[in-house]
Amino acid sequence: MDMRAKHAGSSGMNFRLAVMQDLPRIKKMYRGIIQQMNENQIPIWDDIYPCDFFENDIMNNQLYLMLDNTEILAAFALCDSNSGENAVEWEDSSGKALYIDRLGVNADYSRKGIGSLMLTKAKETARTLGAEYLRLFVVDINTPAIQLYSQNGFTRVKGVYDEVIDTDYILHQYGYELQLC
Repeated sequence: MDMRAKHAGSSGMNFRLAVMQDLPRIKKMYRGIIQQMNENQIPIWDDIYPCDFFENDIMNNQLYLMLDNTEILAAFALCDSNSGENAVEWEDSSGKALYIDRLGVNADYSRKGIGSLMLTKAKETARTLGAEYLRLFVVDINTPAIQLYSQNGFTRVKGVYDEVIDTDYILHQYGYELQLC
């Protein structure tokens, strides 16, 4: 059953900013996501990224959670900038944009509509914060994420951001954006 349908009227669903007390549960959820990604031959996250960024995200009030009672179903950061933002050709590079980073869905809830629900929440939040565009980068081998973004109205822009992790490890990332009306 699709989680959106199952929980449409549920009082247990809660979307909110993360607080420091959530940090251990957030990291635990992402460790499960990383394990699932590795099993699916998408080895782009590790014990450093994204987990080492969550404390800063929380302190900057940019990490959002979706919970079902006390269980974290998903999370994402909504950031003012991205290190790759000048590497691709956005529709309107001068338009106010927010960037989705570190979007993750609890491995126990994957393929149940939670990713789409979180993108809807990101759109609503970005509009509230005055953004004209919602943008993100996705690594070229992360086919499930690319499909999710495409199915939710995001358009791939021209160019590739090559994020150098190590001298022999480079992540090729595509830029995607959605104009918020």
